[in-house]
Amino acid sequence: MQTQTFQWREMTLGVCYYPEHWPKALWREDLRRMKEVGISAVRVAEFAWAIFEPCEGDFHFDFFDEFLDLCEEEKVKVILGTPTATPPAWLTEKYPEVLNALRDGTLLRHGARRQYTYNSPVYRRLSARIVEQLARHYGQHSAVVGWQIDNELNCETDEFYSEADHAAFRAFVQNKYGTLDALNEAWGTVFWSETYTDWSQVHCPRPVLNGGYNPHLLLDYSRFVSESCISFAKMQADIIREHKKPGDFITTNGLFGNLDNHRLQNEALDVYCYDSYPDFAFELDKSPKTSTDLNDRKWSRNLIETRSVCPHFGIMEQQSGGGGWVNRMEMPAPRPGQLTLWAMQSVAQGADFISFFRWRTCTFGTEMYWHGILDYDNRDNRKLAEVREFSRLLRTLDGVCGAENVAAFALLKDYDNEWDARLDAFHRRIKKHSEAEIFAASELNHTPYDAVYLTDGTEPQALSKYAVAIYPHPVIMTEKRAKLLKAYVENGGTLIVGCRAGLKDIRGQEVMLPQPGLLQELTGTDVRDFTFTSPGEDNDPGTPIWNDILTPLDGTAVLDTYKTSYYKGEASLTEHRLGRGRVLHLGSAFSRDRVCKLFAYTGILEPFSAWVTAPEGVELVMRENAGRSFIFALNFQPYEQTITLKKPSILLYTGERAEGDIILPPFGTAVFEEQD
Repeated sequence: MQTQTFQWREMTLGVCYYPEHWPKALWREDLRRMKEVGISAVRVAEFAWAIFEPCEGDFHFDFFDEFLDLCEEEKVKVILGTPTATPPAWLTEKYPEVLNALRDGTLLRHGARRQYTYNSPVYRRLSARIVEQLARHYGQHSAVVGWQIDNELNCETDEFYSEADHAAFRAFVQNKYGTLDALNEAWGTVFWSETYTDWSQVHCPRPVLNGGYNPHLLLDYSRFVSESCISFAKMQADIIREHKKPGDFITTNGLFGNLDNHRLQNEALDVYCYDSYPDFAFELDKSPKTSTDLNDRKWSRNLIETRSVCPHFGIMEQQSGGGGWVNRMEMPAPRPGQLTLWAMQSVAQGADFISFFRWRTCTFGTEMYWHGILDYDNRDNRKLAEVREFSRLLRTLDGVCGAENVAAFALLKDYDNEWDARLDAFHRRIKKHSEAEIFAASELNHTPYDAVYLTDGTEPQALSKYAVAIYPHPVIMTEKRAKLLKAYVENGGTLIVGCRAGLKDIRGQEVMLPQPGLLQELTGTDVRDFTFTSPGEDNDPGTPIWNDILTPLDGTAVLDTYKTSYYKGEASLTEHRLGRGRVLHLGSAFSRDRVCKLFAYTGILEPFSAWVTAPEGVELVMRENAGRSFIFALNFQPYEQTITLKKPSILLYTGERAEGDIILPPFGTAVFEEQD
């Protein structure tokens, strides 16, 4: 169960601001211009360590005192970042042991950001000290309403290979396994004579020939990186809590790999924030985009993931301009309407706080091509006008703040399988394809879902509100999770699992059980043969990448069969009744066509169709609050599209009654409230 101890009481608009980038003569003017367009909060200081502590132990607060006092005068609220993402030059030159390293041991030097490691005792000590200084000095400042820990934890890299990391990893696995015999057994080190005979021989992954790493070591390494990051964040949060005002929140921003974001939220934060940059979909140096691709709409998938971490989250960085560093990431400017579309996409998926990145484009540095609301010339422009209009629209969403999202099904996940798919090429290919296709089917057929992460502490009631749950490829399966799934099904749920389910145990080792292993009692199937689909054959497009050939056991019905290859006519989809529910076992990866058919078969297809219907190019999202229902309609296309309201509704933007055909302009949005 996710914990959230802070929630915005009204829709709030903010912006990222860097007073250190601008002459002081601009500060008051900037704050007043922000207020004129509806911005009431600024995030500051997350990269300002060298300003607060220009020399070791010499702390200076005058610069930000002046700015925060000005914010207080202008009645603009402040979210203060801890600056540990960018250690100053004096620190890394004097203490090179704080630096992260590449896998080959090369140190990451001063001159960019995130060059540190969480596990350096020196870095921990110096980070704790700067956070303590900031929290003591600003904890009671009336302009401060929130604290951001670091910046985008595990961004840029989520791998750490310094000497401090090797030592910390060694301690991590020693604490986990207790003895070398237990570690050797868990990692299967008898293979290739990898057996360890002394703890000093245990390291983080190091360069090996042809990438032939021990997969069980890699799995524990992912767990170790997550543990290190959470510990670093919690250290800062604990310090801030000693000094902050009651009601001020602690957060961080981003959603990155090798990190159990749910534990991070539960153990360190009051509320979670995401950084949403849908323009990455149009990055110029990536593969060409087509009109049939979901493109920027795919950011809803990231927002759904964020909502699983924190139901009522914030956006600390919402894209307002074209992006790019001087050496990479070339992106076009948002087209008229896209700034609003992307921000409303965040609101639709559960965000109650939107902070645009950034107020004005910096004129120097690595990110001088990462454009903000204002451009270098500081003149009013179309983006500023669009922010002003978005602010007006946001204020019309009475009742939406704090509203719950409505989902037709649950997409089940867990971190063991998330991390296993990073290191297991078989698992990665199938998982990546299936989750993309499930999302596409959900979007194009207006059948939304919640991402639900399972842990050993998940109770059956966490799943009971979903009539259908899809667990695409739970390659790693535990007895606790199998028991949880059985309880869900027996109580009336419909569980859908795909190929390669139940292959591994928690160590990442293959189990010597008939497939699908611990899930066989649920699926009522036996898998005796399996294969990647062969590029040398004409394959059934409905059964992509991998096919488990299913043998139904007693009481299991065959719903579909394979159409090609040596297993033509064998079962590809089965149904097994268990208690008051059922389990559908799909022998393949998921395709969007297959998913749509599963939606229809299980009765969850287009749950909003009695109220509104829309073409595929329009995203529909529902939020509910205290008996009130709100539908977001988001047009991701550069042309008009028509939706049809089948019930009397109110267009919240204008307060006008709406029914029948409604035209959405290019990149247009609308939010409707159902009327009785």
